[in-house]
Amino acid sequence: MQKILNIPKEFVSEMLEGILQAYPTQLKAVDGDNQALTRADAPIAGKVGITTGGGSGHLPLFLGYVGKGLLDGVAVGDVFQSPTADQMLAVTKQVNSGAGVLYIYGNYGGDVMNFDLAAELAAAEGIRVETILGADDVASAPKGEESRRRGIAGIFFLYKVAGAAAAAGKSLDEVVAITKRAAAQTRTMGVALSPVTLPTVGHPTFEVKAGEMEIGMGIHGEPGIRKAKLETADQITTELISAIKSDLSLKSGDKVCVLMNSLGATPPEELYIMYRQVKKIFSGDGIDVARVYVGEFATSLEMAGASISVIRVDSELLGYINAPAHTPFFTQV
Repeated sequence: MQKILNIPKEFVSEMLEGILQAYPTQLKAVDGDNQALTRADAPIAGKVGITTGGGSGHLPLFLGYVGKGLLDGVAVGDVFQSPTADQMLAVTKQVNSGAGVLYIYGNYGGDVMNFDLAAELAAAEGIRVETILGADDVASAPKGEESRRRGIAGIFFLYKVAGAAAAAGKSLDEVVAITKRAAAQTRTMGVALSPVTLPTVGHPTFEVKAGEMEIGMGIHGEPGIRKAKLETADQITTELISAIKSDLSLKSGDKVCVLMNSLGATPPEELYIMYRQVKKIFSGDGIDVARVYVGEFATSLEMAGASISVIRVDSELLGYINAPAHTPFFTQV
């Protein structure tokens, strides 16, 4: 293993310390706990609080989206591990301004258990909490069983819609309704080309052989749907987009936004090669790409590979996606 580390078990704490030192005017720790973070100006009077959380190892997911026009707070776990209910409760209390709080996080067992408990504890203190799960990974469960799907990079679109709606002064019920509509229109499909090495483990935690790929592998190394020899960029992209198109029942005249996401080690050059094929397919089908994002949005440490997320939009959803935002890791004007 070759990583730039000090003590492996201090990986998360030193990373968080560095981020807080780099962005002291944008982020703050709650009650001295660097794993419970909020906007430096939280709470915002009269605004619905938007929060998230999950394991480390996925930057800029999750804490990278805490800021204006996006999230108000985040609870950060160890690498690929859920944060605690107490940490999420502390974040909830800090961002609550009396308008209620919305939890948006990925559909993983540990997160669901701990965040549900945090919501119950918050309710006992008079704070209303609603929850929307990111469950956009087409590969993780068949159509008709969407509630079993994992949440991956498509959660960015949920953050964007919810954050913009809350910033516009919408009520909690309105923000929930808008974000649920966004979630129902979002799908993601990915491909992995290499494994990852957890700092405290020191060796790859699963195997992707040289010259091979795994379609649909999860961002923690969860099994995908197909292993095969590495194919061309156009072949890979066509398979990913075909699965998304089928699952969303996209048709001519639809309008979409696209997220081309690196899983950590894949450079932007390769993402743009993939996007040219996405654009070609959608143009041929009469589907309008209203906005595209290319870069790192939800990574898995140093995993090589990429995912494509697509959200079908109407004028309202597109307006929220196009709204300005500013966080330490993401800016849109």
